[in-house]
Amino acid sequence: SQAMKLVTGIVTSLVIGSLSFGVFAAQELEKDKVKGMHLTKIGQISTSDTTAPMDARKELSKKADKLGGKYFVVTSASKDTKNVRATADVYK
Repeated sequence: SQAMKLVTGIVTSLVIGSLSFGVFAAQELEKDKVKGMHLTKIGQISTSDTTAPMDARKELSKKADKLGGKYFVVTSASKDTKNVRATADVYK
C-alpha cells in the first residue's frame, strides 16, 4: 500500500542518516580501551551549556570532530542547577 511504502521510506532514510552521522562523528570510548588501541591524544574539550547528558555527549563529539579526533574519553562530568558540564580527552 501507499502508506506502507511511505513508512518504509522514512525508516530507511533514518537508518541511512544515522549511519552517515556515525561516519563523521567522534566516538566515545572507555578509558581502559584507549590503552590497547595505540591512539594519540590530540587535545581536550569541554561542553559549555548543555542541559542533558545526551546533548553534552553530542557537543563533545562535534568538538572532537573539529579537532580532527576520531574518539573522545569523558574525563569529568558534573551537573549544577540546570547545566551538565563535561570534559573529555580527544584521540586520533
